Amino acid sequence: MRFDIQGDFMREKIEQLVRKALADAQAQGDLPQFEVEDLGLERPADASNGDWTSTVAMRSARLAHKSPRDIAAALVAHMSDVPEIERVEIAGPGFVNFYLSTAAGNEIFRTIREQGADFGKSDFGKGTKIQVEYISANPVGPLHVGHGRWAALGDSLCRVFEHAGYDVEREYYINDHGSQMDVFGSSISKRYLQLNEIMAQKNVELQEAYQMLLDDREAFIEDEDDSRPETHPYMDAFNESLGGNAYGGDYIIDLAKRFCEENGDAWVSASEDDRMADFRERGYKLMLESIKATCHNARSDFDVWFSERSLYVPDENGKSAVDRALETLDGMGYLYHEDGALFFRSTKFGDDKDRVLIKSNGEYTYFASDVAYHWNKFQRVDHVIDIWGADHHGYIQRVDSVCTALGFPGQFEVLLGQFVNLLRNGTPVKMSKRKGTGIPFDELLGEVSVDATRYTLMSKSSNQMIDFDIEQVKRQDSSNPVYYVQYAHARICSILRRGAGVSIEEAQELGMDEVASRAIGDSYDLSLLSENVEQALSRKLSEFPTLVENCARDRAPFRITHYVEELASDFHGFYTVCQVLPSESRPLDEDLSRARLAACDATRRVLALALNLIGVSAPQSM
Repeated sequence: MRFDIQGDFMREKIEQLVRKALADAQAQGDLPQFEVEDLGLERPADASNGDWTSTVAMRSARLAHKSPRDIAAALVAHMSDVPEIERVEIAGPGFVNFYLSTAAGNEIFRTIREQGADFGKSDFGKGTKIQVEYISANPVGPLHVGHGRWAALGDSLCRVFEHAGYDVEREYYINDHGSQMDVFGSSISKRYLQLNEIMAQKNVELQEAYQMLLDDREAFIEDEDDSRPETHPYMDAFNESLGGNAYGGDYIIDLAKRFCEENGDAWVSASEDDRMADFRERGYKLMLESIKATCHNARSDFDVWFSERSLYVPDENGKSAVDRALETLDGMGYLYHEDGALFFRSTKFGDDKDRVLIKSNGEYTYFASDVAYHWNKFQRVDHVIDIWGADHHGYIQRVDSVCTALGFPGQFEVLLGQFVNLLRNGTPVKMSKRKGTGIPFDELLGEVSVDATRYTLMSKSSNQMIDFDIEQVKRQDSSNPVYYVQYAHARICSILRRGAGVSIEEAQELGMDEVASRAIGDSYDLSLLSENVEQALSRKLSEFPTLVENCARDRAPFRITHYVEELASDFHGFYTVCQVLPSESRPLDEDLSRARLAACDATRRVLALALNLIGVSAPQSM
């Protein structure tokens, strides 16, 4: 017998059984009249407790004025027999556990193969237009590994949302307005002057002058206690001239060298302000291109790149987006002036103090930009999620307050993420903001691989620190989780190729779906799969749709890494016990082989689908 268990059919089937049993028990006087909305249907963590369990008896104890076990007993006594359910049992204080028949449980293999990449999709999000804004680093330097974590988290969350039925918009907020941009331009300007100074005084070519600055900076980094200033005069002069408020990374020297190549010494005699402004804008454009390239390489592309500067561009009436947002709040009575500054009454919405929007000197605060920016967001989407570093915790309330004031209560949320400890063979990689040291994210991607990097950055909840050991993550053995999971997928592909009698090259041309179809054929009898390891595999696969919804609901895509590791383990256990293909020394019933090949193929598809939800590839060979 073949059962239709596609989508949420089995959940709905069990819910119908429970509601009918409740109605029958009440009609016959075994239970009093009461209504319960949520039956508490869920997947038990322990398979010995069934395939599904309901906590309805505990939920309705007060309503029925009976013990949960008495309610459960009444429900089970009135439960209809259906072929999909092998048995129903009462456990503990009143859990009602449902055990699927072998045939019904095994149908998940067929369902997965028929639905393909649509398996696990749902309308959980009901088409809600949701925007996720993440990374949003200042365009004054390359992305670092911390930004990489937000890239992995934000993009994975968006992929999960899409699979769960949301209409998703990915957004990067470009912080290109404010004093940090001038500091960036001044940093390039100073390095440009130093290069020209070295070439003139030392009578050397640009490349040699460039190397001298790099060597000088390296000496500065190594001189941790600044006890050998004579080894890094240029770096000291650089910091002194900019008052220590500078961007000191190698990339600043790279940009200065590029501008020397393009303009020679033409900017040496220009005014400091003109030189800074030109280098700021040209450097900004190059850094933004670099950031976009890094995001693309990390498989984290964006739908919208929103410039903070655009919020200050006046319209035909001479008013900017910031002006219009503040006027709106003022019209609502939420702004006031004090000591020459403009304040937002954020204490009306639970903040510990009112927040400054415009300082007494007329300068707009960063918060003023955020007011206009989030107002703009809600003109485009229904719900907004910002991903910020844990050090921004104190900023949440003021932004939430202004979103509420503008008429969007409960539609703004923030995911806070902890930082990444970068290690190499257990030893911390030295990183210093003052010295401008650290490994750029694109370099890490090049050394470690995108797959291993994204998987590792997604391996823990965002509120937990991650120890990212570069050498460990690069390992090509089962001690490395991403390798272990990808190897399971590649192993299945190998089995299917052998079953279809095709080579790796032929499989790449045909595609694995076609290879699987040739190996399995059009029909197969899943009732033949009765081994415990086969049941464990079917049960794990059937958890995937609920997993996706829960990841979306809890904003927790990291759970997918745990799931694929468990699925890979279940598959390896299955393959250890169950022969899949016949051989000369070990013949195997053809029908059983086809059924097991179908189980393998379903596992392959879910592994690939789950890995794709966190932006990791599923290789066909390793």
